[in-house]
Parts: sequence; structure tokens; C-alpha cells
Amino acid sequence: MEAIATTTPLIHSRVPLHQDTQLWHSHAPLALDSGELLPEYELAWRCWGKLNSKRDNAVLVVHALSGSADLEAWWPELLGAGKPLDPEHDFVICINLLGSCYGSSGPLTLNPYNHRPWRSAFPRISVRDQVRTQSALIEHLGIQQLRIIGPSLGGMIALEWALLKPELVHSLTLIATTAAHSAQAIANSECQRAAIRLDPSFNNGDYPIEQQPQHGLALARRLAFIGYRCSEEFSERFGRVGGQQQSFSVLDYLSHQGEKFVRRFDANSYIRLTECMNSHDVGRGRGSTEAALQTISQPCLVLSLDSDQLYPPAEQQFLAEHLPNVQHRVIRSRYGHDGFLIETEAVAAVLTPFLRSTETHST
Repeated sequence: MEAIATTTPLIHSRVPLHQDTQLWHSHAPLALDSGELLPEYELAWRCWGKLNSKRDNAVLVVHALSGSADLEAWWPELLGAGKPLDPEHDFVICINLLGSCYGSSGPLTLNPYNHRPWRSAFPRISVRDQVRTQSALIEHLGIQQLRIIGPSLGGMIALEWALLKPELVHSLTLIATTAAHSAQAIANSECQRAAIRLDPSFNNGDYPIEQQPQHGLALARRLAFIGYRCSEEFSERFGRVGGQQQSFSVLDYLSHQGEKFVRRFDANSYIRLTECMNSHDVGRGRGSTEAALQTISQPCLVLSLDSDQLYPPAEQQFLAEHLPNVQHRVIRSRYGHDGFLIETEAVAAVLTPFLRSTETHST
């Protein structure tokens, strides 16, 4: 598909954007769930394959908290010829989330009111706000039907897609996700945000773009990473040797994860996106969570990771019990929540037949 012409980018990305990244600018104001107004916004997105004549072969992959539109960078085993996301069959799209730091409007981009970076003034956004922005781009492209795949935060957004824009959604794949963000998950993410805010360099979110609060963001990532993995993996990789006191290798591992994250992500974006996750409850304003799920009639594939501590399999079982048209599969993994990024062979074995069974066969 040809690139969409855009205005001069309003972006300041934490890392250079891929050369194939496209930018779509909406001049229409967006009324947010918070009551604030986003006067305009930009979305960074990428695509693979071609949209067919009926414009119904699109697959939207919605990334997780710290992902980007560069799908081949974080899910390379699933994208390509002969793989579940096959550009020979599908028009595959991935959009950087609003509030992120990989090209879409967020704390690093310019505030149109004063032409300076938004920083902490970037408004709070909800999961439903994410759908409103993404659907505006999808409708701009003229797409008639979508199969949507979402891991983690992406699965929360996928569920809201089916509730807010059911006429566009043909099927859902929900991986390691939940119908509502639990009190446990909210508590965990608040501790991570507190770590960032306690860093003196945070300066109430008004830090220089080039000098972000490295220690606080690194600590937030370490705290999160403990929940992304599981005790089985930690014990196997970093267990004590002979019961002796030693320099524990797991601490070096966590330090490495924090340092690596600081180089690629932004602290204000982390705060806004974890707050976005806290907003998630499909039952909000719809009677109950169960009632909302029961209105989703599209075919759904729900995938669990048996060692997931962040969104345990019981939360996907709840989805399976209340979605009317659902398949539920559990993948064995020693990698906890991050198994959706690592157990790609097992994910592909279930995802491929589901995607093929829900494609439209148009040309």
C-alpha cells in the first residue's frame, strides 16, 4: 500500500523511527475519557502486505506496554511468508499506541498549544481512547473488516475494539490479557510509577528530554520485570549454588534489564501507559464485566500462559466462560507473562489455523 502523505511530523521519538514508519495526523480534536481534550494527534504505524479489493483482509496487531509499530522487531517469528501473519494473505498493521515514545503523540511530542514537548502535561488516556484513535486511522484507510490480535495491554485494547467498533471487528485473538485490570495489577504499577516520581531528576515530569530520570525508570522496569517472568525460571537460571552467600546473578540480570530499558523508553510515557492500563474494565458503564463480554459475538481465540503471574490463566478462563464464541488454549511456559514473546512456536501453532479459519478469501 502506498504511504499516506502527512504534515511535518510532530514527533520527538526516544529512538530513531524505522524508515518504513508512516505518520498519520488527525486534526480532529479528541475528547478523552478523562474529560480533557487532545486538540490534534499523530499516530506512527507500519504495514506489511496489500489490502485486497474488498478491503477486508486486514490484521491489526496491537502491541503491549513498551512495544512499538515495528512488529518484526518484537514478534519476528510470527511475521513473514508461511508464518501466521503472512503478507501474501494478510494486510498486517501495527500502530504505536497514543502516549508511547515511538512516534505517536505522547509526552515527547510537541504540544500544539505552546510548541514545546508535552512532558507530564500530556493528558491521561484510557484503553477506550486508544481504540478511538486507532479506529480513526483504520477508517481513514477505508478498511472494512479487521482481525485483531492483542497480547497483554494489546488484548485489553482488542476487547474494547469489539465493544466500541463491532462492525469493523471480524475476530479477536486475546493473549495473556484480562477483562479488567485487577487490584493486584494496579498496585504493582503504582509502585513502579512511585519509583519514577521519587527520582530527583523526575522534577514532577518536567525533565529535559535528553536527561530523563534514569534511576527511577530503571527501578520501575526491575519491579515490572519480576512480574513478567516467574519463580521457576528465576530458580533455574539464578538459583543459589551450594547454599553459600554470594553475589547473586539475578541482581545483575535485573540491573541489565533496567539499564537497557532506560535507553529506549521514556519515563512520562511509562506513567501514562500504565495509568491507561489501570483504566481497563470492559464492564465500566455497561452493567457488568460479564454482560459486556457476552455481547461480543465475533470468533475469539484466548491464549493463556500457565506460568503467567501478571495476568494468571484464571483471568483468561473468565474471558472464556463469558465470551459466546470462543476457543481457549493454555500454553506451557517457564517464562511467565513474557512467554507470549518467547514461546512463538507454540503461539503460531494455535494462531495460524485460527487466522486462516477467519479470513475472508477475498482477492
